[in-house]
Amino acid sequence: MRWVGVLLVGVVLSGCGSLSGAAPFAPLHATASPLASPATPSPSPSASPGETNVYAATRSGFAPAVQGLPPHVYVPNEGSNSVSIIDPTTYKVIGRIAVGSAPQHVTPSWDLRTLYVNDTALTAIDPRTEKATNVVQVAMPYNLYYTPDGSKAIVVAEELHRLDVYDPKTWAKIGSVPVPWPGVDHMDFSADGSYLMVSCEFSGKVAKVDLTTLTVAGTVDVGGLPVDVKLAPAGDVFFVANQRRDGVSVVDPIALKEIGFIGTGHGAHGLAISRDTRSLYVTNRLGGTITVIDMAARMVRANWTVGGSPDMLQVSPDGRELWTANRFSNTVIVVDTETGKVTHTITVEKRPHGLTFFPQPGRFSLGHNGVYR
Repeated sequence: MRWVGVLLVGVVLSGCGSLSGAAPFAPLHATASPLASPATPSPSPSASPGETNVYAATRSGFAPAVQGLPPHVYVPNEGSNSVSIIDPTTYKVIGRIAVGSAPQHVTPSWDLRTLYVNDTALTAIDPRTEKATNVVQVAMPYNLYYTPDGSKAIVVAEELHRLDVYDPKTWAKIGSVPVPWPGVDHMDFSADGSYLMVSCEFSGKVAKVDLTTLTVAGTVDVGGLPVDVKLAPAGDVFFVANQRRDGVSVVDPIALKEIGFIGTGHGAHGLAISRDTRSLYVTNRLGGTITVIDMAARMVRANWTVGGSPDMLQVSPDGRELWTANRFSNTVIVVDTETGKVTHTITVEKRPHGLTFFPQPGRFSLGHNGVYR
């Protein structure tokens, strides 16, 4: 939820929104694909015999659309109406882009050619020039996602209690899905792309939306304050961070039941998949910690004290670092994924939120602050 909304309901610290160096990155190919041609997802790396892994393509390799791009971290500063650009090889802020009011997340497009800043509209940034190129007028975009086949862009209009569905090429509106429970904000998609699961933070519910009929197909009552959502690598369950219950729900999307709960730390908030796709990183925003969950065993493997108010996460392309914004202290921290130690603290501007580390391995983006398959 946006910062102003959080202040009005008096839950500044509980609501979701509005609120030694690592080894060199894996090199990108030298030749870039023409920007005029549509991106073609590269084949997924082979999984082990009998293995289902929806994230197989994120373990290594870059899509043709991002060849030649240097790695940068883009940080939306909600309180400064800006995006800070960080060079992850020097850990220095190297640029600033002025955007619309109260930017929440920086979202890579499905074809990996554009970064959209979710502010009062969608401010489009060309990652090759790092200039704003266009403003797409949509209603109150707290978050932005793409269906796995790239046919639909889904704007999470949290304050309007709905999901607005667009053609991502023309931005013509396809339809809307009313979500009557307050706090609709984060989602992920089924392995086959036929439905999504979206958190309704201030109602304690997770809603299932059928992407063919664009209707709500059911709900799961998890209680508390559900925030970020991630599909398990096997595609069988969804993990849902819960900021009030201090942990992660394991949700069966077919039975529409919570079938497990993993305690993590105070204010479980953001989720990210490790580069080897075996671990789930969880920010505990109110406790200043990050938890590492073994997804296959559904057990906690580590808890790291990092301080501050860690929010949404990004894993570096080589998997050796975690990057997260400290929501309430105007900094970004870098965490070593082997030791759990903070290696760098970088000052940005006011109230940094859903940063993206771009580019990343993967065939295409599902949106948010950089979720790939």
